[in-house]
Amino acid sequence: MKEVSVYNLKGEASGKEKLNEDIFGIKVRPHVMYQAVLAQQANSREVLAHTKTRGEVRGGGKKPWKQKGTGRARHGSSRSPIWIGGGVTFGPRNNRNFSIKINKKVKRAAITMSLSDKAEKNNIFILEDFNLDAKKTKNIYELFRALKLRRKKSGEKKEEGRSQRKEKSILVVLPRENKDLVKVFNNIPRVQTIAPNSLNAVDVAKNEFLLVSRESLKQIGEVFGAKDKK
Repeated sequence: MKEVSVYNLKGEASGKEKLNEDIFGIKVRPHVMYQAVLAQQANSREVLAHTKTRGEVRGGGKKPWKQKGTGRARHGSSRSPIWIGGGVTFGPRNNRNFSIKINKKVKRAAITMSLSDKAEKNNIFILEDFNLDAKKTKNIYELFRALKLRRKKSGEKKEEGRSQRKEKSILVVLPRENKDLVKVFNNIPRVQTIAPNSLNAVDVAKNEFLLVSRESLKQIGEVFGAKDKK
């Protein structure tokens, strides 16, 4: 069973925590991860493109000109697709369905695999708690710097000519809803907050590091640990 260091809010190691092998010790199967990520992205896709057919565009109720005698082609309506401003033939519609069905066991397995990948790469940081005396962005930034998750101090300008590397992305798992704490974390670039029961393969995989508290870790075990065992 893998052990991970536990840190206090000053970024100092204060103990060890054993990770549940049923969640953080799963063999990663890329094809399962691919199915889960593809399904989640497809199911969250918004259908925006929508064209109007000849029955939906404005005008065209009157025949443009008489059938014979004008020397022009016969037309019955200016809403015809061959006319400028007419309807669109076979255009995209907003009733398209991009959703992909995925089994619950596959979805759960993909989440545990993404968590196991973080544990294998030592990219999981466990805090004793999130009980900050003062919920300020500066305090969170100092914690990140102590954990080596951020390089520069708050308000410090980058040197000219220095490579503009992106900061490391962090997924913070909060044990309970705290609007003030969420607001503080959202002030920091490339930091995302989430609840333990809302963990998903996409958010875990796209963020480089996972920051949890002992309470969050316990809730993750309750949500994803015992249900697969039958």
